[in-house]
Amino acid sequence: MASNKKMMTLAVALCMVLMGLLAVVVIQPLEAATGLSGDDSYLLNEAFKFVKSVGVWFMLMLVAFLMLFIKKFEWGVCLAVLLSAASSFIVYMAIQEFYFGEAWTSDMMVRASIAAITYVIAIGVFLGTVKQWHYFLGGIAFAVVYSLVEWIVCNFELFGALTTDPGGSIMVHMCAAYFGLGVALALRIKEAFNEPMYTTTHSVSFVWLASMLLWVLWPNFVCGCLDMEDFALGAATCYMAGLGSIVSAYVVCMVCQKKVNPLTYTYAMLAGPVAIGAPLLSVSPWGALAIGLVAGAVSAACFIYLQPWLCGKLGVLDVMGVHNLHGMAGWTGAFACAIVLFIGGNIDGGLADIVMAVMIFAISLIGGVVTGVIIRVTKGKPMEMFSDDYDFIKNEAPEQ
Repeated sequence: MASNKKMMTLAVALCMVLMGLLAVVVIQPLEAATGLSGDDSYLLNEAFKFVKSVGVWFMLMLVAFLMLFIKKFEWGVCLAVLLSAASSFIVYMAIQEFYFGEAWTSDMMVRASIAAITYVIAIGVFLGTVKQWHYFLGGIAFAVVYSLVEWIVCNFELFGALTTDPGGSIMVHMCAAYFGLGVALALRIKEAFNEPMYTTTHSVSFVWLASMLLWVLWPNFVCGCLDMEDFALGAATCYMAGLGSIVSAYVVCMVCQKKVNPLTYTYAMLAGPVAIGAPLLSVSPWGALAIGLVAGAVSAACFIYLQPWLCGKLGVLDVMGVHNLHGMAGWTGAFACAIVLFIGGNIDGGLADIVMAVMIFAISLIGGVVTGVIIRVTKGKPMEMFSDDYDFIKNEAPEQ
Protein backbone atom coordinates (compact mmCIF):
# COMPACT_ATOMS: atom_id res chain seq x y z
CA MET A 1 0.00 0.00 0.00
CA ALA A 2 2.80 2.41 0.90
CA SER A 3 4.60 1.70 -2.37
CA ASN A 4 1.35 2.25 -4.29
CA LYS A 5 0.90 5.63 -2.64
CA LYS A 6 4.46 6.60 -3.55
CA MET A 7 3.89 5.58 -7.16
CA MET A 8 0.62 7.51 -7.28
CA THR A 9 2.29 10.60 -5.81
CA LEU A 10 5.10 10.34 -8.35
CA ALA A 11 2.62 9.98 -11.22
CA VAL A 12 0.60 13.01 -10.09
CA ALA A 13 3.76 15.07 -9.67
CA LEU A 14 5.00 14.08 -13.12
CA CYS A 15 1.66 14.98 -14.72
CA MET A 16 1.66 18.39 -13.01
CA VAL A 17 5.20 19.14 -14.20
CA LEU A 18 4.40 18.06 -17.76
CA MET A 19 1.26 20.21 -17.82
CA GLY A 20 3.25 23.19 -16.60
CA LEU A 21 5.90 22.68 -19.28
CA LEU A 22 3.17 22.26 -21.90
CA ALA A 23 1.64 25.60 -20.93
CA VAL A 24 5.03 27.31 -21.34
CA VAL A 25 5.73 25.57 -24.66
CA VAL A 26 2.33 26.57 -26.04
CA ILE A 27 2.61 30.18 -24.90
CA GLN A 28 6.11 30.85 -26.24
CA PRO A 29 5.27 30.32 -29.94
CA LEU A 30 2.31 32.66 -29.56
CA GLU A 31 4.56 35.32 -28.03
CA ALA A 32 7.01 35.01 -30.92
CA ALA A 33 4.34 35.34 -33.61
CA THR A 34 4.25 39.13 -33.65
CA GLY A 35 4.33 41.57 -36.52
CA LEU A 36 0.89 40.67 -37.85
CA SER A 37 -1.79 43.22 -38.62
CA GLY A 38 -5.52 43.49 -39.10
CA ASP A 39 -7.71 40.46 -38.54
CA ASP A 40 -4.72 38.14 -38.17
CA SER A 41 -3.36 40.22 -35.30
CA TYR A 42 -6.77 40.27 -33.58
CA LEU A 43 -7.26 36.53 -33.94
CA LEU A 44 -3.76 35.83 -32.64
CA ASN A 45 -4.40 38.04 -29.62
CA GLU A 46 -7.68 36.20 -28.95
CA ALA A 47 -5.90 32.83 -29.21
CA PHE A 48 -3.16 34.12 -26.91
CA LYS A 49 -5.72 35.09 -24.28
CA PHE A 50 -7.46 31.74 -24.58
CA VAL A 51 -4.17 29.97 -23.85
CA LYS A 52 -3.69 32.25 -20.83
CA SER A 53 -7.16 31.33 -19.55
CA VAL A 54 -6.14 27.66 -19.72
CA GLY A 55 -3.00 28.57 -17.77
CA VAL A 56 -5.07 30.31 -15.09
CA TRP A 57 -7.28 27.22 -14.78
CA PHE A 58 -4.18 25.09 -14.35
CA MET A 59 -2.97 27.46 -11.62
CA LEU A 60 -6.38 27.24 -9.95
CA MET A 61 -6.04 23.46 -9.70
CA LEU A 62 -2.51 23.89 -8.34
CA VAL A 63 -3.92 26.03 -5.53
CA ALA A 64 -5.72 22.88 -4.36
CA PHE A 65 -2.39 21.09 -4.05
CA LEU A 66 -1.00 24.16 -2.27
CA MET A 67 -3.63 23.53 0.43
CA LEU A 68 -3.14 19.76 0.81
CA PHE A 69 -0.99 19.92 3.92
CA ILE A 70 -3.60 18.52 6.35
CA LYS A 71 -3.17 14.75 6.48
CA LYS A 72 -6.83 13.81 6.97
CA PHE A 73 -8.30 16.54 4.75
CA GLU A 74 -6.91 16.09 1.23
CA TRP A 75 -9.90 14.91 -0.79
CA GLY A 76 -12.04 17.54 0.93
CA VAL A 77 -9.71 20.31 -0.22
CA CYS A 78 -9.89 19.13 -3.83
CA LEU A 79 -13.68 18.92 -3.77
CA ALA A 80 -13.97 22.35 -2.13
CA VAL A 81 -11.78 23.89 -4.83
CA LEU A 82 -13.82 22.33 -7.64
CA LEU A 83 -17.18 23.40 -6.17
CA SER A 84 -15.87 26.90 -5.47
CA ALA A 85 -14.50 27.33 -8.98
CA ALA A 86 -17.71 26.06 -10.58
CA SER A 87 -20.11 28.35 -8.75
CA SER A 88 -18.00 31.52 -8.93
CA PHE A 89 -17.21 31.06 -12.64
CA ILE A 90 -20.80 30.31 -13.67
CA VAL A 91 -22.34 33.19 -11.73
CA TYR A 92 -19.62 35.66 -12.80
CA MET A 93 -20.24 34.81 -16.48
CA ALA A 94 -24.00 35.17 -15.97
CA ILE A 95 -23.54 38.63 -14.42
CA GLN A 96 -21.28 39.79 -17.25
CA GLU A 97 -23.62 38.54 -19.97
CA PHE A 98 -27.07 39.26 -18.59
CA TYR A 99 -26.39 42.38 -16.47
CA PHE A 100 -23.50 44.08 -18.29
CA GLY A 101 -24.44 42.74 -21.73
CA GLU A 102 -21.00 41.39 -22.61
CA ALA A 103 -20.41 38.74 -25.24
CA TRP A 104 -18.43 35.56 -24.57
CA THR A 105 -14.86 36.36 -25.64
CA SER A 106 -11.41 35.07 -24.74
CA ASP A 107 -10.88 38.18 -22.63
CA MET A 108 -14.07 37.52 -20.69
CA MET A 109 -13.05 33.88 -20.19
CA VAL A 110 -9.71 35.00 -18.73
CA ARG A 111 -11.46 37.41 -16.38
CA ALA A 112 -13.91 34.71 -15.27
CA SER A 113 -11.11 32.24 -14.54
CA ILE A 114 -9.37 34.95 -12.52
CA ALA A 115 -12.60 35.52 -10.58
CA ALA A 116 -12.77 31.79 -9.88
CA ILE A 117 -9.18 31.54 -8.65
CA THR A 118 -9.74 34.61 -6.46
CA TYR A 119 -12.56 32.82 -4.63
CA VAL A 120 -10.50 29.63 -4.41
CA ILE A 121 -7.81 31.68 -2.65
CA ALA A 122 -10.45 33.18 -0.35
CA ILE A 123 -11.75 29.82 0.90
CA GLY A 124 -8.28 29.13 2.28
CA VAL A 125 -9.17 31.36 5.24
CA PHE A 126 -12.09 29.17 6.39
CA LEU A 127 -11.10 25.91 4.69
CA GLY A 128 -12.33 22.81 6.50
CA THR A 129 -14.72 24.70 8.78
CA VAL A 130 -17.87 24.57 6.60
CA LYS A 131 -19.82 21.87 4.80
CA GLN A 132 -18.85 21.13 1.22
CA TRP A 133 -21.99 22.56 -0.38
CA HIS A 134 -21.37 25.85 1.40
CA TYR A 135 -18.27 26.44 -0.71
CA PHE A 136 -20.60 26.36 -3.72
CA LEU A 137 -23.07 28.70 -1.99
CA GLY A 138 -20.29 31.09 -1.02
CA GLY A 139 -19.08 31.21 -4.63
CA ILE A 140 -22.45 32.55 -5.76
CA ALA A 141 -22.22 35.46 -3.31
CA PHE A 142 -18.54 36.00 -4.07
CA ALA A 143 -19.17 36.40 -7.81
CA VAL A 144 -21.48 39.32 -7.05
CA VAL A 145 -18.92 40.97 -4.73
CA TYR A 146 -16.06 40.39 -7.17
CA SER A 147 -18.03 41.83 -10.10
CA LEU A 148 -18.50 45.02 -8.08
CA VAL A 149 -14.81 45.07 -7.14
CA GLU A 150 -13.76 44.58 -10.76
CA TRP A 151 -16.08 47.34 -11.93
CA ILE A 152 -14.60 49.73 -9.36
CA VAL A 153 -11.01 48.87 -10.30
CA CYS A 154 -11.73 49.38 -14.00
CA ASN A 155 -13.76 52.58 -13.63
CA PHE A 156 -12.67 54.32 -10.42
CA GLU A 157 -11.21 57.78 -10.97
CA LEU A 158 -9.94 60.26 -8.39
CA PHE A 159 -8.91 63.84 -9.20
CA GLY A 160 -9.01 62.89 -12.87
CA ALA A 161 -6.53 60.02 -12.38
CA LEU A 162 -7.40 56.39 -13.17
CA THR A 163 -6.19 53.65 -10.88
CA THR A 164 -3.45 51.14 -11.73
CA ASP A 165 -3.67 47.42 -10.99
CA PRO A 166 -2.96 45.43 -14.18
CA GLY A 167 -1.84 42.28 -12.35
CA GLY A 168 -4.45 42.18 -9.59
CA SER A 169 -2.57 42.90 -6.34
CA ILE A 170 -5.61 44.82 -5.15
CA MET A 171 -8.49 43.42 -7.20
CA VAL A 172 -7.56 39.76 -6.77
CA HIS A 173 -5.38 39.24 -3.72
CA MET A 174 -6.76 41.85 -1.34
CA CYS A 175 -10.30 40.93 -2.36
CA ALA A 176 -9.59 37.24 -1.72
CA ALA A 177 -7.93 37.82 1.66
CA TYR A 178 -10.54 40.15 3.12
CA PHE A 179 -13.56 38.37 1.68
CA GLY A 180 -12.31 35.14 3.25
CA LEU A 181 -11.54 36.92 6.51
CA GLY A 182 -15.03 38.43 6.51
CA VAL A 183 -16.58 34.96 6.16
CA ALA A 184 -14.46 33.65 9.04
CA LEU A 185 -15.41 36.62 11.23
CA ALA A 186 -19.10 35.92 10.65
CA LEU A 187 -18.73 32.19 11.30
CA ARG A 188 -16.51 32.63 14.38
CA ILE A 189 -15.79 28.89 14.74
CA LYS A 190 -13.37 29.03 17.66
CA GLU A 191 -13.15 25.24 17.88
CA ALA A 192 -10.92 25.38 14.80
CA PHE A 193 -8.08 26.53 17.06
CA ASN A 194 -8.21 23.22 18.93
CA GLU A 195 -8.43 20.88 15.93
CA PRO A 196 -5.10 19.16 15.22
CA MET A 197 -3.95 19.68 11.63
CA TYR A 198 -1.32 16.97 11.33
CA THR A 199 0.96 16.99 8.31
CA THR A 200 3.11 14.33 6.66
CA THR A 201 6.16 14.51 4.42
CA HIS A 202 3.81 13.35 1.65
CA SER A 203 1.26 16.13 2.20
CA VAL A 204 3.85 18.91 2.57
CA SER A 205 5.68 17.68 -0.54
CA PHE A 206 2.51 18.43 -2.51
CA VAL A 207 2.67 21.99 -1.17
CA TRP A 208 6.29 22.37 -2.29
CA LEU A 209 5.48 21.07 -5.77
CA ALA A 210 2.42 23.28 -6.17
CA SER A 211 4.24 26.37 -4.91
CA MET A 212 7.16 25.91 -7.28
CA LEU A 213 4.90 25.29 -10.30
CA LEU A 214 2.71 28.27 -9.38
CA TRP A 215 5.85 30.41 -9.25
CA VAL A 216 6.80 29.32 -12.76
CA LEU A 217 3.32 29.95 -14.18
CA TRP A 218 2.61 33.22 -12.34
CA PRO A 219 3.23 35.51 -15.37
CA ASN A 220 0.29 33.75 -17.00
CA PHE A 221 -1.84 35.08 -14.15
CA VAL A 222 -0.61 38.65 -13.71
CA CYS A 223 -0.47 39.16 -17.49
CA GLY A 224 -3.83 37.47 -18.04
CA CYS A 225 -5.61 40.58 -19.34
CA LEU A 226 -2.61 42.20 -21.05
CA ASP A 227 -2.04 42.34 -24.78
CA MET A 228 0.93 40.52 -26.27
CA GLU A 229 3.10 43.62 -26.55
CA ASP A 230 3.04 44.07 -22.74
CA PHE A 231 3.59 40.40 -21.87
CA ALA A 232 7.41 40.47 -22.07
CA LEU A 233 7.77 43.31 -19.54
CA GLY A 234 5.08 41.83 -17.30
CA ALA A 235 6.76 38.43 -17.27
CA ALA A 236 10.19 39.95 -16.57
CA THR A 237 9.01 42.03 -13.62
CA CYS A 238 6.96 39.11 -12.28
CA TYR A 239 9.90 36.71 -12.29
CA MET A 240 12.27 39.26 -10.75
CA ALA A 241 9.78 39.99 -7.97
CA GLY A 242 9.42 36.25 -7.43
CA LEU A 243 13.18 35.79 -7.18
CA GLY A 244 13.27 38.57 -4.61
CA SER A 245 10.69 36.89 -2.39
CA ILE A 246 12.46 33.52 -2.72
CA VAL A 247 15.55 35.10 -1.19
CA SER A 248 13.99 37.37 1.45
CA ALA A 249 11.52 34.75 2.74
CA TYR A 250 14.42 32.37 3.32
CA VAL A 251 16.46 35.03 5.13
CA VAL A 252 13.56 35.95 7.43
CA CYS A 253 12.87 32.28 8.23
CA MET A 254 16.51 31.66 9.13
CA VAL A 255 16.93 34.86 11.15
CA CYS A 256 13.68 34.47 13.09
CA GLN A 257 13.46 30.69 13.55
CA LYS A 258 16.97 29.40 12.74
CA LYS A 259 15.39 26.80 10.43
CA VAL A 260 12.95 26.92 7.52
CA ASN A 261 9.32 26.16 8.29
CA PRO A 262 8.31 24.52 4.97
CA LEU A 263 4.73 25.82 5.04
CA THR A 264 5.76 29.38 5.90
CA TYR A 265 8.41 29.41 3.21
CA THR A 266 6.40 27.79 0.40
CA TYR A 267 3.70 30.43 0.82
CA ALA A 268 5.89 33.48 1.48
CA MET A 269 8.07 32.76 -1.58
CA LEU A 270 5.00 33.68 -3.69
CA ALA A 271 4.63 37.11 -2.08
CA GLY A 272 6.75 38.82 -4.74
CA PRO A 273 4.53 37.70 -7.65
CA VAL A 274 1.48 38.75 -5.62
CA ALA A 275 2.85 42.21 -4.80
CA ILE A 276 4.08 43.02 -8.31
CA GLY A 277 0.55 42.90 -9.72
CA ALA A 278 -0.21 46.60 -9.15
CA PRO A 279 3.14 48.10 -10.28
CA LEU A 280 3.59 45.40 -12.95
CA LEU A 281 4.16 47.77 -15.88
CA SER A 282 5.31 50.78 -13.84
CA VAL A 283 8.73 49.52 -12.70
CA SER A 284 11.84 48.05 -14.24
CA PRO A 285 12.85 44.44 -13.53
CA TRP A 286 15.32 45.74 -10.91
CA GLY A 287 12.59 47.75 -9.24
CA ALA A 288 10.47 44.60 -9.25
CA LEU A 289 13.29 42.72 -7.52
CA ALA A 290 13.27 45.31 -4.72
CA ILE A 291 9.49 45.00 -4.36
CA GLY A 292 9.81 41.22 -4.22
CA LEU A 293 12.46 41.41 -1.51
CA VAL A 294 10.20 43.58 0.62
CA ALA A 295 7.08 41.47 -0.04
CA GLY A 296 8.78 38.16 0.80
CA ALA A 297 10.18 39.54 4.04
CA VAL A 298 6.85 41.07 5.07
CA SER A 299 4.90 37.90 4.28
CA ALA A 300 7.28 35.56 6.11
CA ALA A 301 7.36 37.86 9.15
CA CYS A 302 3.55 37.97 9.17
CA PHE A 303 3.35 34.16 9.16
CA ILE A 304 5.72 34.02 12.11
CA TYR A 305 4.55 36.98 14.22
CA LEU A 306 1.34 38.60 12.92
CA GLN A 307 -0.87 35.54 12.41
CA PRO A 308 -0.82 34.28 16.04
CA TRP A 309 -1.49 37.80 17.33
CA LEU A 310 -4.16 38.69 14.77
CA CYS A 311 -6.02 35.38 15.04
CA GLY A 312 -6.02 35.73 18.83
CA LYS A 313 -7.38 39.27 18.67
CA LEU A 314 -10.05 38.49 16.08
CA GLY A 315 -10.98 35.15 17.60
CA VAL A 316 -10.91 33.37 14.22
CA LEU A 317 -8.38 31.07 12.60
CA ASP A 318 -6.95 31.94 9.18
CA VAL A 319 -6.39 28.28 8.24
CA MET A 320 -4.07 28.82 5.28
CA GLY A 321 -2.58 32.14 6.39
CA VAL A 322 -4.20 33.80 3.38
CA HIS A 323 -3.94 37.23 4.94
CA ASN A 324 -0.18 36.86 5.45
CA LEU A 325 0.43 36.15 1.78
CA HIS A 326 -2.37 37.67 -0.26
CA GLY A 327 -3.56 40.41 2.08
CA MET A 328 -0.19 41.79 3.18
CA ALA A 329 1.50 41.33 -0.20
CA GLY A 330 -1.54 43.00 -1.76
CA TRP A 331 -1.06 46.03 0.47
CA THR A 332 2.67 45.96 -0.34
CA GLY A 333 1.88 46.07 -4.05
CA ALA A 334 -0.66 48.88 -3.62
CA PHE A 335 1.76 51.05 -1.65
CA ALA A 336 4.65 50.22 -3.99
CA CYS A 337 2.58 51.32 -6.97
CA ALA A 338 1.57 54.52 -5.18
CA ILE A 339 5.20 55.30 -4.28
CA VAL A 340 6.30 54.76 -7.89
CA LEU A 341 3.57 57.12 -9.08
CA PHE A 342 4.48 59.70 -6.42
CA ILE A 343 8.14 59.58 -7.49
CA GLY A 344 7.06 60.00 -11.11
CA GLY A 345 5.11 63.11 -10.19
CA ASN A 346 1.67 61.52 -10.54
CA ILE A 347 0.43 62.41 -7.05
CA ASP A 348 -3.23 62.03 -8.00
CA GLY A 349 -2.62 58.58 -9.45
CA GLY A 350 -0.84 57.43 -6.30
CA LEU A 351 -3.64 58.73 -4.07
CA ALA A 352 -6.23 57.07 -6.32
CA ASP A 353 -4.52 53.71 -5.90
CA ILE A 354 -4.47 53.99 -2.09
CA VAL A 355 -8.11 55.10 -1.92
CA MET A 356 -9.10 52.24 -4.22
CA ALA A 357 -7.23 49.73 -2.04
CA VAL A 358 -9.12 50.96 1.03
CA MET A 359 -12.42 50.71 -0.84
CA ILE A 360 -11.69 47.14 -2.00
CA PHE A 361 -10.68 46.21 1.55
CA ALA A 362 -13.99 47.49 2.92
CA ILE A 363 -16.23 46.06 0.19
CA SER A 364 -14.56 42.64 0.31
CA LEU A 365 -14.69 42.44 4.10
CA ILE A 366 -18.36 43.46 4.25
CA GLY A 367 -19.25 41.10 1.41
CA GLY A 368 -17.46 38.29 3.23
CA VAL A 369 -19.29 39.00 6.48
CA VAL A 370 -22.67 38.92 4.71
CA THR A 371 -21.73 35.64 3.00
CA GLY A 372 -20.56 34.21 6.33
CA VAL A 373 -23.88 35.11 7.94
CA ILE A 374 -25.72 33.29 5.13
CA ILE A 375 -23.53 30.21 5.64
CA ARG A 376 -24.05 30.35 9.39
CA VAL A 377 -27.84 30.68 9.10
CA THR A 378 -27.92 27.66 6.78
CA LYS A 379 -25.99 25.60 9.35
CA GLY A 380 -22.66 25.48 7.61
CA LYS A 381 -20.61 23.94 10.42
CA PRO A 382 -19.45 20.39 9.45
CA MET A 383 -19.78 17.29 11.62
CA GLU A 384 -16.00 17.19 11.98
CA MET A 385 -13.58 19.91 10.88
CA PHE A 386 -10.57 19.27 8.64
CA SER A 387 -11.70 15.73 7.88
CA ASP A 388 -12.73 13.67 4.83
CA ASP A 389 -14.62 11.12 6.91
CA TYR A 390 -18.15 12.48 6.44
CA ASP A 391 -18.06 13.35 2.74
CA PHE A 392 -16.42 10.42 0.97
CA ILE A 393 -16.84 6.68 0.52
CA LYS A 394 -13.63 4.90 1.47
CA ASN A 395 -13.25 1.34 0.26
CA GLU A 396 -9.51 0.85 0.49
CA ALA A 397 -8.06 -1.70 2.88
CA PRO A 398 -6.23 -0.41 5.97
CA GLU A 399 -2.53 0.15 5.61
CA GLN A 400 -0.32 -2.75 6.74
